[in-house]
Amino acid sequence: MSVASVVSALTGAVTRGAVPRRVALALTLTAAVTLPSAVAAPTAAGADNATTAAQRAAVYRATARYLRHADGVKAGYVPDKYCVERAGQGALGYPHFNHALDNSLDPAKPAALFYEDDGRGGKRLVGVQWLVYDRDQDLTTTDDRPSLFGTPFKGPQRGNFPGQPIHYALHLWLWKKNPKGVYETFNTAVRCLPGTTRPKPQV
Repeated sequence: MSVASVVSALTGAVTRGAVPRRVALALTLTAAVTLPSAVAAPTAAGADNATTAAQRAAVYRATARYLRHADGVKAGYVPDKYCVERAGQGALGYPHFNHALDNSLDPAKPAALFYEDDGRGGKRLVGVQWLVYDRDQDLTTTDDRPSLFGTPFKGPQRGNFPGQPIHYALHLWLWKKNPKGVYETFNTAVRCLPGTTRPKPQV
C-alpha cells in the first residue's frame, strides 16, 4: 500500500465525517514515515522511482500539519480572498502563498498551499505548488527549467500580479485526486462555490 492510497482513504473518511481530522493527521504522518521505509531497496533501474516516492513522502509529512486551515495560515501561507477557477479546465481553490519560499525546490517547502470550501464553513487542503523565478526573465528561453519528482515545471510564464517575476511553477494534487493528472495546473475535481470567485471587471 502506498502513502497516496492511505491518504486518499483518510481524506475520504474525513470528508464523510467518519474520521476526525486530527486522527487522520496522525495516521497520515505515520504512513508517510513508515511506508517508504518498508519498500525494498531499489535496483538501479528503479532508483528514479524510489527518489520520487521519497520526495512525495516528504511532501506528505511536511504538509499534513496544514490539514487544519488555521495551521497553514499560522505558518505564513497568506490566504487569497477569492477562489480561483478557469472555465473548462477546473479550479485551484483558494491560493495561500508564502513568498519567503519562492524559489524553493525542497519537497517539504512548497511556496503555496491550495484549499477548497469543505461545505461546512471551513477549508480543506487539496494541493500545493512550487514556484521558481526564471533566471533571465525571458519567456522565449527555457534552459533553466527546474524539475521536481522527475517532472519538469511548467512555464516560463508571466507573473500573476504586478511585480511578480516571470517564473516556472509545478502543482501537486496530493490531498485531492486530480482526474487530469497529479501535476496538472488545474484540478477538475475542485469546485469554487457561487460568489467566491473574483468579480469580473465592469466594462
